[in-house]
Amino acid sequence: MKNTALSSTHEALGAKMVPFAGYNMPVQYEGVNAEHETVRNSVGVFDVSHMGEFLIEGPNALALIQKVTSNDASKLTPGKAQYSCFPNDEGGIVDDLIVYMLKDEQYLLVVNASNIEKDWNWIQSKNDVGADMRDLSEDYSLLAIQGPKAIDAMQSLSSHDLSSIKFYNFIVGDFAGIEHVIISATGYTGSGGFEIYCKNSEVKQVWDKVFEAGADYGIKPIGLAARDTLRLEMGYCLYGNDINDTTSPIEAGLGWITKFTKEFTNSEALEDQKRRGVERKLIAFQLDERGIPRQGYDIVDGNGNKIGEVTSGTMSPSLGIGIGLGYVPTVFTDVGSKINIQVRKNAIPATVIKLPFYKG
Repeated sequence: MKNTALSSTHEALGAKMVPFAGYNMPVQYEGVNAEHETVRNSVGVFDVSHMGEFLIEGPNALALIQKVTSNDASKLTPGKAQYSCFPNDEGGIVDDLIVYMLKDEQYLLVVNASNIEKDWNWIQSKNDVGADMRDLSEDYSLLAIQGPKAIDAMQSLSSHDLSSIKFYNFIVGDFAGIEHVIISATGYTGSGGFEIYCKNSEVKQVWDKVFEAGADYGIKPIGLAARDTLRLEMGYCLYGNDINDTTSPIEAGLGWITKFTKEFTNSEALEDQKRRGVERKLIAFQLDERGIPRQGYDIVDGNGNKIGEVTSGTMSPSLGIGIGLGYVPTVFTDVGSKINIQVRKNAIPATVIKLPFYKG
């Protein structure tokens, strides 16, 4: 089991630690609901240093990224980031990721912790253009400082105007007394804030100064359990749950990051799928009665026939109702469609809704 540079810090704070993607990670501190509300209403800090970082550089860096990702990275300019995915050869998804353009011919790819080795091998297998690849995952830490008060709470730590960094943009600048930190207006919570990339040797200083600066704003450490409820309220896909090697980006509602202005892995088949339509799609639903949908629960029609299963589900801390995602035949995907979720012996009625669940 690997530790992040802050694992001992989390333990000292009384975090409940669990194995996650090969790392010893904090799942919660004071409780999921309280931590969830902290991020929605003020500011919270996640240690997500288990995520992977690959540096792709050289004259053919863009050519490689264009080949392996679904989105159009030629639209990036230095200081901009882009959500994307790696399609596989069979119509599924190797992983989802964020592509950062650091400067001309230099890109940072941030991938999911559980897929670091798989993603590296996948990109390497497609690198017939001679792009320079470096795996920086073991050397860098990542803090997600999230919530509506994040800008105000963190402004004293940087000479840059944090409010001027637009969503999915970033700067490389000073933060918490460290030079050359990536300050990125990204995150997977839907409540605004930043993600901070720095070296492992620097992250403890950053962590301490972040909590000093945020003290008057009610800042708290947040575990991975609340990260999951926050992303689910926004309808953001989680790799391994809602997307995987067998789900296509078109089925998953990720057509918006699948650009057919270029050729990429399996693009012809995916374009054909988009044109013809798919037999199943990922839907968002909320329960009409009390209950908690869980991953793996059956989705059934009015006659009790199984039509799919829940890929992600929870009791929404913000809304106080059961919410979830799952794949069902296209005929059941219209907003307002009625389905049922099999919660143990009860088929609980649910309604298909338009995302996000949490409107802010």
